[in-house]
Amino acid sequence: MPWAEDLDDVQQDDDVFHSGDEGREYDEPSLATKTPWTDNLNDEQEDDAVFYSDDEDDGPVTQLQDDSDPDIDADLTHAHGPSTTSEKKRAQNEIFRAYATMKTEQITEKEVKEVIQGTDDENLSIRDILAKQETSAQITNPRDYQTELFQRAKEENIIAVLDTGSGKTHIATLLLRHILDEELQRRQQGLQSQMAFFLVDSVNLVFQQANVLRCGLDQKVEGICGAMGAHLWAKQTWDKLFANNMVIVCTAEVLVQCMMHSFTTIQQINLLIFDEAHHAKNNHPYARIMKDYYLSEPSPINRPRVFGMTASPVDANVNIQQAARDLETLLHCKIATASDLALLQNNISRPSEEVATYPRLKSAVETPLYRELHSRWGDVATFAKLFENAKIIGSELGRWAADAYWSFAFSEEQGRKREMREERNFHKAKKDESVSGLDQSLARLKEAVEFVRQHEIANPKATLEDLSGKVLLLHHWLQLYYSRTADARCIVFVERRSTARLLNLIFTAIGGPSLHSDLLVGVNSTFGDTNISLRSQVMTVAKFRRGDLNCLFSTSVAEEGLDIPQCNLIVRFDLYKSMIAYVQSRGRARHRNSKYLHMVEDDNKDHHGVIIQARSAEGVMRSFCNDLPSDRILNEVDADVERFLASEQAFRSFIDPETGARLTYRTSLSILAHFVASLPAPNQEVALQPTYVLERVGGKFICDVILPEYSPIVEARGLAYSKKSIAKCSAAFEMCLRLRKDNLLDENLLPTYTKQLPAMRNALLAISSKKKDLYSMRVKPEFWKLGYGTIPERLFLTVVDVSAGLDRAHQPLGLLTREHFPQMPAFPIYRNDGRSTQVVSTPLDTPLSVSQDTVLTLTKSTLAVYEDMFAKVFEEAVEKMTYWLVPILSEKVTSLTPEFGNPEVLIDWVQVDKVVNKQEYIWTPDMPNEFLADKYLVDRGDGGRRFWTVGVAPHLKPRDQVPGFAPRYKHMSSILEYSNSCYGKNRYRKTWDESQPVVEVEKIPFRRNLLGHVEKDEDEVKMNMKAYVCPQLLKISALTTRFVAICYTFPAIVHRFDDYLIALDACNLLGLNVGPALALEALTKDSDNTDEHGEEKINYKSGMGPNYERLEFMGDCFLKMATSISTFVQQPDENEFEFHVRRMCMLCNKNLFRAAKKYQLYDRLWYPEGLVLTKGKGARKDGQAAKKAQPQAQQHSLGDKSVADVCEAFIGAAFMQHNELNRFSSENWDQAVKAVKVLVDSEDHLMEKYSDYYAAYEKPHYQLVEATASQLSLAQKIEEKHPYHFKYPRLLRSAFVHPSQAYSWENVPNYQRLEFLGDSLLDMVFIQYLFYRYPEKDPQWLTEHKMPMVSNKFFGAVCVHLGWHTHLRQNNAVLSAQIRDYVTEVEEAEREAKGALDYWCTVCEPPKCLADVIEAYVGAIFVDSEFDFTVVQTFFDMHIKRFFVDMHLYDAFANNHPTTRLSKLLTTNFGCREWRIATHTCESAIPGTRPTVVAMVQIHWKIAFDGTAVSGRYARIKASNAGLEKLDGLPQYEFRRLYGCECEDNPVEETEEQREERIKEAIGPAE
Repeated sequence: MPWAEDLDDVQQDDDVFHSGDEGREYDEPSLATKTPWTDNLNDEQEDDAVFYSDDEDDGPVTQLQDDSDPDIDADLTHAHGPSTTSEKKRAQNEIFRAYATMKTEQITEKEVKEVIQGTDDENLSIRDILAKQETSAQITNPRDYQTELFQRAKEENIIAVLDTGSGKTHIATLLLRHILDEELQRRQQGLQSQMAFFLVDSVNLVFQQANVLRCGLDQKVEGICGAMGAHLWAKQTWDKLFANNMVIVCTAEVLVQCMMHSFTTIQQINLLIFDEAHHAKNNHPYARIMKDYYLSEPSPINRPRVFGMTASPVDANVNIQQAARDLETLLHCKIATASDLALLQNNISRPSEEVATYPRLKSAVETPLYRELHSRWGDVATFAKLFENAKIIGSELGRWAADAYWSFAFSEEQGRKREMREERNFHKAKKDESVSGLDQSLARLKEAVEFVRQHEIANPKATLEDLSGKVLLLHHWLQLYYSRTADARCIVFVERRSTARLLNLIFTAIGGPSLHSDLLVGVNSTFGDTNISLRSQVMTVAKFRRGDLNCLFSTSVAEEGLDIPQCNLIVRFDLYKSMIAYVQSRGRARHRNSKYLHMVEDDNKDHHGVIIQARSAEGVMRSFCNDLPSDRILNEVDADVERFLASEQAFRSFIDPETGARLTYRTSLSILAHFVASLPAPNQEVALQPTYVLERVGGKFICDVILPEYSPIVEARGLAYSKKSIAKCSAAFEMCLRLRKDNLLDENLLPTYTKQLPAMRNALLAISSKKKDLYSMRVKPEFWKLGYGTIPERLFLTVVDVSAGLDRAHQPLGLLTREHFPQMPAFPIYRNDGRSTQVVSTPLDTPLSVSQDTVLTLTKSTLAVYEDMFAKVFEEAVEKMTYWLVPILSEKVTSLTPEFGNPEVLIDWVQVDKVVNKQEYIWTPDMPNEFLADKYLVDRGDGGRRFWTVGVAPHLKPRDQVPGFAPRYKHMSSILEYSNSCYGKNRYRKTWDESQPVVEVEKIPFRRNLLGHVEKDEDEVKMNMKAYVCPQLLKISALTTRFVAICYTFPAIVHRFDDYLIALDACNLLGLNVGPALALEALTKDSDNTDEHGEEKINYKSGMGPNYERLEFMGDCFLKMATSISTFVQQPDENEFEFHVRRMCMLCNKNLFRAAKKYQLYDRLWYPEGLVLTKGKGARKDGQAAKKAQPQAQQHSLGDKSVADVCEAFIGAAFMQHNELNRFSSENWDQAVKAVKVLVDSEDHLMEKYSDYYAAYEKPHYQLVEATASQLSLAQKIEEKHPYHFKYPRLLRSAFVHPSQAYSWENVPNYQRLEFLGDSLLDMVFIQYLFYRYPEKDPQWLTEHKMPMVSNKFFGAVCVHLGWHTHLRQNNAVLSAQIRDYVTEVEEAEREAKGALDYWCTVCEPPKCLADVIEAYVGAIFVDSEFDFTVVQTFFDMHIKRFFVDMHLYDAFANNHPTTRLSKLLTTNFGCREWRIATHTCESAIPGTRPTVVAMVQIHWKIAFDGTAVSGRYARIKASNAGLEKLDGLPQYEFRRLYGCECEDNPVEETEEQREERIKEAIGPAE
């Protein structure tokens, strides 16, 4: 293929682009042969080579073919727009090239600036340094202001004023976790139990916040609201509730009732959290709790900690300062907030706001139905309000809504209620009127209800005839979002419940197939015939959260706290009444591309005034917050920081002795930021920065700096200072010192990390599977050397037989050797009919004593076999014989064992003597015809012709014609001529007896390899081999046919024996105790491309038995586990990344290849001095004895990777030889451990047996320290889920500590080291399960089906199933939200699966930390159990195995790739076809720095998104994610406007039947 260039040439190509336009015909054929468009093979080793195009209907297309993209640097002229496919692609490539050039300049400029900043930043102010450091990247780790607010909340009562989406609940979770840890300690000391209360203002928030806390806390949380009847509960119920839980989430009224009845007291509460704390005023339950119970407790020590949360502390319509003081006084708190700069730095996004104007509404609308009703019942007082409402609804919503209003206003239920009300009013008034008057009134009510029931209302149409301009405007906006897909999430806020229900009915009819709506109103509210229960409200929110519903028509009940991250459209159909309502409802727009729509009436000054007033009031409120004292505002940059750092003498500094580079407090922040920016995040999708955790100690601040979890050093602590900024500088300074000490900063204080990294990557530690070399090949084993060159006095007998017979009757074969022959495993050979038969060998322990005469007799007998069967005549040299062949008496070996004591009686000595003394029979006229039956005939002149005789054919004569069915031969004129193989004159030198009999024979077909099935060129065995010959012309061998039959198998048998012996030689070389079967399997490569599964085998050699690939697969797994354990125990001070590097260097193919060459595992060469060949192929033509065979170096071609693979295969063989499935014994793994030590040959793995691992482990200090009450509680809760009791509970805690939690909080390290260990242990148990259960599956199948078992997606589901996500200790609000959303989704999927075990495959990717917890826990139980692998197996059996009983469930398991998602979004959701993605390599301007690859997404001739990374694979992922971040949630109209898309749209059409059915389902059955 013309584009498949040499690898070196491809690597030098700068402009590497990937396109999805492949597969089309080019208009200019010459372009199809150009070659620069190909994958960068260095960067793309792991890429799946699937690309995406702007003009492919089916999304993914295969890798580039001959019609690849033209050169990006081709000269292009644009005299006209591109009209052909070639022209279009060339134009697009020019855009790519220009953008890539510009991007290269930007990257170069950025690198230069970074170097300047790192080496000479003395001219920069500390403000600039801080600003650069703080804003250099998106923060994906814990936000600094959250951590600091948490630290402050531990010390004093505060009200956190933060905007919606800024993580207030995360701060509350951190505080709760801290309080609960203290509470566990109190309970351990025998003190009175206390509870924490999380108070909310609405019922719906009870369940939302309870769910949030359950995901973030490892103690039980219960949600309670008044709708559950809590006010009716008895004390016993409350006591049980308090005993079983440590946190109660409830509405404030529930707590008021509870305390009013003294079910609990303020002294029994340790924490009060007020959600939406601005409600605490007047007689609100928040205020009553504080006034009646909190402030009435005289002793402050008996009061709980108070933490308030709100986005708006006061209503700006009042005096802000006074209202704030009142709120602080009432809640006994101080208001604390974050500066706008801090929120901006932390990427807290707000929705874009837009004002939509609808035409002025009619003042009142009276429909014909209204007029008819009014004419009949307008005088009924009970109906007065209904008539007024109908006119208002007609004005706001339209004529259809006004009529529909009557249908549920006059429903049967509402009619009964009015009747009851009329009766009640009648009796209450105590009028003197007769009851008949009452009856008449009730009759009129029933009459009105029946009239409305009989009135039919057609479905509404989106016209002014049916609907108001206001509703039509809403319809326009919803169509923009829902015309193509159902991906958007929208909340439409209305003032009245009736409006919500009517809008829901209207849009059920006109909304289209993609809009799925419902209403959300207050609990226990009733409107029409609809009763809104707590359950229905909760279910509505749950459906909206998971996407079953995508549009809610809601009253103010959804304004506060409803957290739906996917919500991207908020519509204020009815405007808000206050600034708080505005701020809160706007906060429901959580999606990054969200819109907040204000709907106002045209020329309505009141409406515009409401918007202006709300925005102005918000501004006043924010100004008040910003004007708070400096100690109330977090994360602001100290204005006087320069003054504190003015004198360098006041602070420490470091001067590098080599270069004089100076590290100061001023420079440490920027140097550390530069270092972190160089770290390679595994997913290459996030920018990184240090996290600073400040803690107030004795009036000063101490700061911990935490680097990303991928850093070699994760945490350092600074000194105490009175200013936060200086404390942060101190922590950064300490970290820089540690980085310099470990040579992670060079002598110029620049990161060495980026320069060191490439040498540690798999790509450069790998070796090519394509590169081959010639290696010597051992063809004879050491065994045949033993005793060679001497005349033996004893021989050892091995009896060889076959289990299922041969193609004809046979007798066992005896193999006599100079030394005791090893016990060989049974192996198959294949008969001519394709059936297999097992070769079984039994070596006898007792030797056979032999004289020189006996040995000579055995030698002659064996050489006779060579001569008659293989046409080879050797000299009779006893000392050069390596083995002897003898016939065995069949009747003697029926139950033979190695202990049989007299081998001599087993040999058929009669046949041996006959062969030696007689050698052959010659036909004479005296020979009886019966003698010619069942004989072995040899053609002396043609070594390829051998026959089995059947018997004399008396009806035929020598001169008869050869039958047509006989195998073809060169002489076919007669049977006599057919029997004569002589050439030329030799055919006529002798006169043959014309009266001799004709013998029916069966020609013995030629087969080279009985170890495999019949080859294609051996079809002779399938033919009719019957023939007729004359016996006088052929040699009648003295060998019996039964012995000959088994001897024909001997070349295959001895070949396999040689292979086994050579494999055992390799084991002896390595010092390993491995049996011959597994040893040979580890050395067997049966084709040039053994590892290319599913491909046609190249140079395949049949009959070699199992190749090494399965053992290599197992060995690779054990090698990973063994090196992981050794690294874990030998390097206690290193972090996870350094673990990975060490392990990688041990198990990489480059290292294994070095070991294989060291031990010459490729070498199978030893060719003994053989016997002198005197006759046969290879002998001298002059008839003299040939010279002795000299050792000849035989070679074979092997890929370097194949040589390395043998090492892993040997490790796998050593493991499989001694392992027992489901039963761990450390002794059984000793040989495998030894194999790892020998073949890894590294100081990082010195263990020779399994017990050495634990012997080398030194328990770290944190493991031995006494556990706290919280840690003991964790151990107890985990043990309830998995029955393993921890001897060291702090080890367990470590398995649940996320890297985002500072070490200083518990002095327990994070889970990364344990996760590294547990990952390899779980790999091992998974591979064992698959390997033993599927013995016939190849490594590709095993690898593909291991993927779901080890995937983060599965482990995340297991973590949630066990409930362990609640025990995770982390400090990351974004992560908390991700965990919460994932838990909701996976639990719902499990419920809906109804027992199906693959439910977890259908949910989104979980936060990786959930999978890490499972791996870390397995690592923890392994360490705690003193490295007993049984605990790993037990965990697998109890919690994992059941998911993988049916592995076919996972045949199509695949990951959700970002580029696939982007393709679907552009092609399906937006209908865009003019887009492409391409990559380009940007060489660095800094010497020694790796190049950067930029990926670009082009939409309609413009580069819309890009991403840079170290390889094309990750660059495309980043570019795709950038696109997803911008596009996900956009309606199609917005995409078309922003990106100029005018592609032809083909929306999904809904049939009238589908529409009617959907409307019926939404409205419900008719009464």
